[in-house]
Amino acid sequence: MTEPRTTGRLTTSDGAELYWEESGNPDAPATVWLHGGPGSGLGAGGYRRRPDPERWRIIGFDQRGCGRSTPLVDAPGVDLDALTTERMVADLDELRAHLGVDSWLVAGGSWGSTYALAYAQRHPERVDALVLVAVTTTSRAEVDWITEHVGRIFPREWEEFATASRRRPGERVVEAYDRLLRDPDPEVRTAAALAWCRWEDVHVSLAPGWQPDPRYADPGFARLFATHVVNSWAHDAFLGERGLLDGLATIADIPAVLIHGRLDVSGPLATAWELHRALPNSRLVVVEDEGHGGATMSDELARAYASFAR
Repeated sequence: MTEPRTTGRLTTSDGAELYWEESGNPDAPATVWLHGGPGSGLGAGGYRRRPDPERWRIIGFDQRGCGRSTPLVDAPGVDLDALTTERMVADLDELRAHLGVDSWLVAGGSWGSTYALAYAQRHPERVDALVLVAVTTTSRAEVDWITEHVGRIFPREWEEFATASRRRPGERVVEAYDRLLRDPDPEVRTAAALAWCRWEDVHVSLAPGWQPDPRYADPGFARLFATHVVNSWAHDAFLGERGLLDGLATIADIPAVLIHGRLDVSGPLATAWELHRALPNSRLVVVEDEGHGGATMSDELARAYASFAR
């Protein structure tokens, strides 16, 4: 794995600090990786394995409120209502300007694909290409599927998940968790976060080779991750019910590769298909025997980078 050549912290226009790192060839075209979650953090640097370090200037960062960026989303005094996709799009463009990048290939996985699409729609002139893996747009329909309707496949586990939400009449499960994760009692928040993360493990468990995510057993990580995810999902990623799907004409000219697993139960292929149909310069790669990630999808990600290398 290519190790970071340099790291740093960017103070954003509203005073938050983003951890960023850079590897690869500083004179090559730039690419930025947007991790999933939201709130999972950049991790140990697996994203650096896919682009050829001789042909790419490789940039990664911990998104607002998670990883090594500060303040963390569950820190005292953090205004969750200000943690919007629009604010995170502004973060990304401030990072671009800070690093002296004119335009870049924007890549992301899962939530990172939503983030990439939102950024591209806001700043199409800054995006050379899009590479999206486990494609999502975080629309109302997608959120309701993953938090409500997937329960038809996992009825016992979903009932436990819904019961733990303490939802009120007429309240969506994700809205109930948003209420609990804002509760002043830390024990209420922790219990809700752990229940949420148990469900996160369930709905991806049909993928070949699945193993439980050990991070979800850590109450600290669970609180941070669940707070970030639920804040976004309960508000349709602050993009409206259809959100990004109604703005695809603004990025129709941007080349894109969409990589998705046929067996992705929690994020069905229909979203990637709808994007592909609306983006004439896109290529859809369906990996038949994988779900929300896997070795073949990683190989396809590497091929996508190679196809755009100059």
